[in-house]
Amino acid sequence: QVQLVESGGGLVQAGDSLRLSCAASERTIGNRNWGWFRQAPGKERAFVGGINGFDNSTRITDAVKGRFTISRDNGKNTVHLHMKSLKPEDTAVYYCATSTHLTTPPVALSALYDNWGQGTQVTVSS
Repeated sequence: QVQLVESGGGLVQAGDSLRLSCAASERTIGNRNWGWFRQAPGKERAFVGGINGFDNSTRITDAVKGRFTISRDNGKNTVHLHMKSLKPEDTAVYYCATSTHLTTPPVALSALYDNWGQGTQVTVSS
């Protein structure tokens, strides 16, 4: 199974930016949807956004639209979540995942993602 490793999390102040990265252990970026999810303490895991690895279409949830974007780097088998104007409510563990359901735009349902990274903590202080 392809291993996914997230990186880039940390402690930042409100208004700051972060870039999260999700690196795959092998060349697989083009035949999967890639999703970013987050889970805040006491809350369910929620879809943040995704990118279709084949046609590059993206989907961003309304809660972060205009502040978060997703990109991919095929050469490095890596997908990035670019976050700006961070707010304390963005504090969560962020997970990347892949889905063989190659849809346009990417599906938001976590149950359709079958491969997950270990997560990276993002903490935004006020």
